[in-house]
Amino acid sequence: MKNAKIVLVAALLALGLGCGYSSKSSTTPASPGAMPAISALSPASAPAGSVGVVLTVNGTNFNGNATINWNGTALTTSHVSSNQLAATIPNSDLATSGTATVTATNPGTPGGLYGGGTMAETSNSMTFTIN
Repeated sequence: MKNAKIVLVAALLALGLGCGYSSKSSTTPASPGAMPAISALSPASAPAGSVGVVLTVNGTNFNGNATINWNGTALTTSHVSSNQLAATIPNSDLATSGTATVTATNPGTPGGLYGGGTMAETSNSMTFTIN
């Protein structure tokens, strides 16, 4: 009888661990209605041909898994705080003069809004100038 209890407890523990109940999520979930918003880019421009430019996006409501988007393409992003994100702009995107549209996105969670998850939320856009 004692062995049966130990096996039952071990099975329940294994089931709980397998379902992910043993640890907290590594990302902050999107908050319904808390849209990310960009207030400033730093720098807001760079000379054509620049290399290794780190773009800092300042604003509000950036979740732990938020991304900076460059002309609609997500960049590898570092979450500094809920008010700041950073990413290195690919050198190829700074090769010639022009402009780029910068946004920030808080990715959604599986299931979407009506399936129990959250929808992805994208901020306002700002323009980065390549001189």
